[in-house]
Amino acid sequence: MSDVAAVVIRKMEMRARLDDADRAAITAMVLQHRHYEPGSYLIREGEPPRPTCAFIISGIAYRQKLTREGARQIVSLEMQGDFVDVQHLFLRVADHNVQSLTRLETAEVSRDGLRKLALTHPAIGEALWVDALIAGSVYREWVTNLGRRDAKTRVAHLLCEFTLRARAAGVAGHPSYELPMTQEQLGDATGLTSVHVNRTLKLLEVDGLIARDRRHIRLLDWGRIVDVADFNSRYLHLDQAGSR
Repeated sequence: MSDVAAVVIRKMEMRARLDDADRAAITAMVLQHRHYEPGSYLIREGEPPRPTCAFIISGIAYRQKLTREGARQIVSLEMQGDFVDVQHLFLRVADHNVQSLTRLETAEVSRDGLRKLALTHPAIGEALWVDALIAGSVYREWVTNLGRRDAKTRVAHLLCEFTLRARAAGVAGHPSYELPMTQEQLGDATGLTSVHVNRTLKLLEVDGLIARDRRHIRLLDWGRIVDVADFNSRYLHLDQAGSR
């Protein structure tokens, strides 16, 4: 489990400056491995917090909300290096669902233990706080994408975000990767029907911006697709590491 602790430490050091005592405290945490098959729920809306918090070692999950009629809105993607339920350190009930998009491997730590670390080790608390602030920044961008961009721009924007986040997490190359989302899931993330997503992806191909082979995506011209996507990576705060 020391290798898993090293991954957690590396992620937190992207958010704050840790000292030896902080690293030792993280290493001393009792971490449990768990695996989830695609479609498994890690968190269900309306339920109380689980006794553990899950840190993604490999795989991708997504946060979603459901309307009363059962329509789904995917509100974010979570991948290697992300905690999926840190909000439950202090909130008493889940306000959304988290499901595995791919097969997930997680390291799970006691919720009470992680809360204690956050309160007794300021740098660890800062790392978790910065992570929450960045999640808020991503949510704001997704709201803008849904509310103020057309279909082509929305889909291109999601592809750009996935590219940079996957590369930063070390789970995919650039500019070619496997996008593990169905067209229905892409539609639920961009507010489009699966038919509209399919039409939009074909349009991006015709414009020479992407090439597809089933779910394999290759970005052919990063500069052009960034322009089409109205994409600025500032909201991802990828330069946060070592900034404090």
